[in-house]
Amino acid sequence: MKASGIIPADYRAREGELLVGGRGIGSVLDQAGGSPLFVYDMEIVRQRVARFRQAIPSEVSLHYAIKANPYFDLLKSIGSVVDGFDVASQGEMALALEAGMAADHISIAGPGKRDVELAAAIEAGVTINLESEREAERALSIAAGQDQRPRLAVRVNPDFEIKGSGMRMGGGAKPFGVDAVRVPVLVRRLIAAGADWRGFHIFAGSQALDAEAIIAAQRATMVLAAELADQAGATPPLVNLGGGFGIPYFPGEQPLDVEAIGAALAGIVADRAPILASTAFAIELGRWLVGEAGVYLTRIVDRKVSHGEVFLVVDGGLHHQLAASGNFGTVVRRNYPVAVANRFGAEAEEVVSVVGCLCTPLDRLADKVALPKADVGDVIAIFMAGAYGMTASPSAFLGHPKPYEIMVGV
Repeated sequence: MKASGIIPADYRAREGELLVGGRGIGSVLDQAGGSPLFVYDMEIVRQRVARFRQAIPSEVSLHYAIKANPYFDLLKSIGSVVDGFDVASQGEMALALEAGMAADHISIAGPGKRDVELAAAIEAGVTINLESEREAERALSIAAGQDQRPRLAVRVNPDFEIKGSGMRMGGGAKPFGVDAVRVPVLVRRLIAAGADWRGFHIFAGSQALDAEAIIAAQRATMVLAAELADQAGATPPLVNLGGGFGIPYFPGEQPLDVEAIGAALAGIVADRAPILASTAFAIELGRWLVGEAGVYLTRIVDRKVSHGEVFLVVDGGLHHQLAASGNFGTVVRRNYPVAVANRFGAEAEEVVSVVGCLCTPLDRLADKVALPKADVGDVIAIFMAGAYGMTASPSAFLGHPKPYEIMVGV
């Protein structure tokens, strides 16, 4: 038997049926049209935003990183409770604008932006986080052709990273951002060219659960931002401190102490260098806001025994939930929190593996976990499904239909 992650405390049951947003999963599945289904609870998202606001100093605004989950109904609701959107493509930018976020509260990052993306961002008035000097020159040239003053920030590749982060975005040779040593010259170039320089984007890593590591990275980020500003001879209007807030997917992981981060950050902001006195700050978060708010529901279509092992075969799989299958950046496969949704809270009776409908041995959503007895027609719930779910999975693989999506708790 292998352990699974801890189900978030937000979820309850009524007469053995999992509730999402106060509604039984049977009702939610009926409304959505069937399974497999991603269901997102907006009330949980609002609670995360409220916790951020209470813990983090008021000088720091909250941005939502759309790449975590671009489901449009979710975007429209999140846009009313956060201060900005951070996007990573022209497609995400279009969604952000359609969802009602003001262009001057949207930034676009990502290496390899095409000219058409730069042009669209400049025309819309979206801030471009520049990833290289060449990209800067392209943006300036495109803006001149449009007779526009582009909003340009510099994404910095710092000389440090968030220790223990799931994905390290800074430190050493990276495809992301401009190496810190080259940033001041680039900033002076942008200002001399007449661009609307919007500041720095400094993102050192993601999916960190160690508050002290995040605090150390934020402190180093503030020092670096001041040094770069001094060397450039200009105060940045905004310093995006990145994100990095993780959530506990796997056995043994503990939730992030956001309150400790906020207390430390208040001191870091208060003690910032004089050149940053008028600078605004932002933190961009994705999975910490929405990850625990999502559940993936998939129905059992077969129960089989092979060499004494029980397999629950479901109508979903890795083509919807690549991360839960262990094929999205994890080195050692571990189990996400999982339950039998229509027997939620019942005692475990057997050890089973939950496998998807794809013709590949990689399609395993839970490996040798202890669950209540389940059979054909029962529903499996995979938790922590609100971030990097459907759009981070190979939904076209083998031609199976896309899952349903729905939002509750509005």
